Amino acid sequence: MQNRRSEYDVTNTVNVTEPGDVCREVCRLYGELYPNTPIAALEQAFEDMEKLFRGQYRGYLACEAPYHDLQHSLDVTLAMMRLIYGHEQRHSKAERIGHLGALIGVISALFHDSGYIRRWNDSRHLNGSEYTSTHVSRGGRFLFEYLPTIKLGHAATICSQMLHFTGYEIPVHNIPLDDAKLRRLGKMMGTADLLSQTSDRCYLEKCRDRLYPEFVASGMTSRSAPGGGYSSATDLLKKTPAFMEHVHDRLNKDFQRMYSYLEHYFDRLGNLYMSELHLNDAYLKQILENADFSMLRRNPPYTLNRDVPPILITAYHS
Repeated sequence: MQNRRSEYDVTNTVNVTEPGDVCREVCRLYGELYPNTPIAALEQAFEDMEKLFRGQYRGYLACEAPYHDLQHSLDVTLAMMRLIYGHEQRHSKAERIGHLGALIGVISALFHDSGYIRRWNDSRHLNGSEYTSTHVSRGGRFLFEYLPTIKLGHAATICSQMLHFTGYEIPVHNIPLDDAKLRRLGKMMGTADLLSQTSDRCYLEKCRDRLYPEFVASGMTSRSAPGGGYSSATDLLKKTPAFMEHVHDRLNKDFQRMYSYLEHYFDRLGNLYMSELHLNDAYLKQILENADFSMLRRNPPYTLNRDVPPILITAYHS
């Protein structure tokens, strides 16, 4: 396999900055699992998600969050579909999630970060990143408005609760989903969210250049913020190994090793997401040991509209 390209997924075959490319792959996998099942709602969801992030969805501005951008949501959605595929391969018919569960799981993943998108008349905030602490609940409210438009209004409550597996507003054990299959689906989405970020080819550069500005906008750099905040982008990187330990803990305990379904999907290739996560973790530790941040040289693709003003912050490397 050729060297992985920054705009591509862990297999280096799907461009996760292009909604159409991800949609085709997700629909292909969905069709293999559930032959002769209509995919119109799935295709419409991809189309509407792109409009939302591009600023073409009625009532909303374009995405302004440089880290939680279009690429991230598409990457999460692809990982979610692969987890579902591996799950369905592993389990008997009675234990499978089924076509409707897979549909709402994939659509929830598509819109899991919709809470970062500002409404067109929002005069209280200058950037969608300011919604970091409440974006999950906001995303749930968006789904209550959106899902009826694709005839899935009956799933709005389920989907809005499922989003909480990607955030920290509600502890996992308190998320009000009683159905065992739905909780499994939610844990798969939380897994997809964590793995798609930490396996991104440009994860470390994105933490420095994109996640830190979001934290500045959201107030997470103050000393009163959880974990004592971050004094600079360099400080964020220094604390990232601890975050990676938290990721492993969350994947294994809160999400009960849902990532193992990817081994069924990839078969003999192993879990490519976990492999890329370990590579990023090891490289960061090498950077920190050498105190050489010039080793971060990759340029992540830019998916925000060019007219979206950047978040203004102080020097990254103070």
